[in-house]
Amino acid sequence: MSAQLQAKDFASSQEVRWCPGCGDYAVLKSVTKALADVGAVPEKTVFVSGIGCSSRFPYYVETYGFHTIHGRAPAIATGLKLANPELDIWVVTGDGDGLSIGGNHLLHALRRNVGFKILLFNNEIYGLTKGQYSPTSRIGTKSPSTPAGSVDRPAQPCAFALGSGARFVARGFDVSKNLPDVLKAAHAHKGAAFVEIFQNCIVYNKDVFNDFAAPKGAEDQQLWLADGEPMLFAKGTKGLRLDTEAMALKVVDVADGDEVEAGTVICVVEAMKMENEIAAHRARFDERVDRWASLAASQ
Repeated sequence: MSAQLQAKDFASSQEVRWCPGCGDYAVLKSVTKALADVGAVPEKTVFVSGIGCSSRFPYYVETYGFHTIHGRAPAIATGLKLANPELDIWVVTGDGDGLSIGGNHLLHALRRNVGFKILLFNNEIYGLTKGQYSPTSRIGTKSPSTPAGSVDRPAQPCAFALGSGARFVARGFDVSKNLPDVLKAAHAHKGAAFVEIFQNCIVYNKDVFNDFAAPKGAEDQQLWLADGEPMLFAKGTKGLRLDTEAMALKVVDVADGDEVEAGTVICVVEAMKMENEIAAHRARFDERVDRWASLAASQ
């Protein structure tokens, strides 16, 4: 029996060619760790990418990989999954590649619930083509293509995924120690899993996420969800409560760690499992109805 592979076993021999300090290095490290932790098999694992800085990913992972064409990674990954359902497929894309030219393909992969994992690296800029604004750039972003500042309302990747019918939607950021756990949860999901990863572009959009993702000092702005646990952050001193009048979440103080008294919301990941069970029951019911209709027609 062979020993379980370690994270280093999933690192290829290729020279990693990202800018020094790029957040992609940290994401690569998290991915290789997650692959080792889930017991991934290199010869049954495939990384598929489009075009962009993040799309160099397949070269750096010791698995099979396809560096494909702009925006078409989800379409090619769909073909792979249909041809060989046993493959463990990961799609790596960016905010430009996935939400601009590739938005149509991404939408339908999520709508169809194709069984692969989509990692969308969001740095709110086009890095590979030297810093033009992207679909997720904030209003006012100055770039070579928007010298006076962007006037477009930015796309929200997770809202896009939810609107496309995604069953698993998550977020993380490049240097987070929690990112491997997010990736492992995505891997465990049966169907399409969408993970937005905030990624620092050190050259063209440096530190744009520092308010919540700085390596030090931003922990109090982060809320990491866990199934069955209250939505607490800032070392348990703050939480989220549902305002039933406004039907919106609001931040509340949690006195003495009493989240019940504060009325904080409990994270229920089980709802996704329940949705799948309901869908299965509905399919079985529809099958019975069709059978009864056939029997009635034959009488």
